[in-house]
Amino acid sequence: MSEDARGLIARTVTGLLEEVPALKPLKLVARIELIGRGDVQQFRLELPDVTVTKDIAVDAKVTVEMRREEFNKLVDGGHLADWHDALDTGRVKVTGIQQYLQLIAQVVERQEERTRTKRARG
Repeated sequence: MSEDARGLIARTVTGLLEEVPALKPLKLVARIELIGRGDVQQFRLELPDVTVTKDIAVDAKVTVEMRREEFNKLVDGGHLADWHDALDTGRVKVTGIQQYLQLIAQVVERQEERTRTKRARG
């Protein structure tokens, strides 16, 4: 991929926020860890502005950890359902403060229910 990881992370998060607009006002600092062959790249993601920097993010409330190859797959065509599947199968690990994780899970679940309902009506 020719685009750098920071740009890819920002583009991916922006796309996911478009799919789940209720998360747009969420104020959150997350650590993104991309595990490659022999190294780990760490990024700091700050919401709601979607600011991505290459930093350790010691103030992160949530940590997202995945292999770089998995990240590349999810960036190419990953929608919310693909990310959900990656989380369920353990290809992406999310840890952090339980209240944040529960809030995000509830908002995403409600959005998925709305999407299913729209498809059923249409």
